[in-house]
Amino acid sequence: MLFHLSSIPSEHLQVMANAAQPATPGYTQAVNALPPAFVAARALEQMMAGDSAYWCSTFYIVATEEQHIVGSCGFKHAPRNGMVEIGYGISPECRRKGAASSAVQALLKLAFDGGVSQVLAQVNPDNLASTRVVQKLGFIEAGSYVDDEQENLVRWCFRQPNKDTELHEAVRQKS
Repeated sequence: MLFHLSSIPSEHLQVMANAAQPATPGYTQAVNALPPAFVAARALEQMMAGDSAYWCSTFYIVATEEQHIVGSCGFKHAPRNGMVEIGYGISPECRRKGAASSAVQALLKLAFDGGVSQVLAQVNPDNLASTRVVQKLGFIEAGSYVDDEQENLVRWCFRQPNKDTELHEAVRQKS
């Protein structure tokens, strides 16, 4: 199954920030495929603060053939010290089909094309599927901590491949 990312229009983010579902002409939606309200609100706040749309965009993860929205992903903030953090979520009914791996691969390419040297994914260790995604793609475990909401998280880091190596080759070899 093939997937692609489609940037979520700011009008859709405004609807989602109010915990509602936007109309998505041309697409069908899986249940719980859209980003949570706090993610949409964060993206809008960053845009209004003048952050680059490149880093505060949120994306639909779309099953290409069906034009079906199966999840969402994006960067959590603009790069800091050459690092950017990603987030992603897939509708429960659409998991185990490669959507998360495809989305993370696309985010890695966008991040490195945007000039960062490292990408961070923070994963709850109980989320075995997400842990498998980052491991398979070559992220390296870089410690763990308990966040402000008392959630255990493991930091996973992917460093930009050597300039002589194409990113897509490095990612493909890990798949």
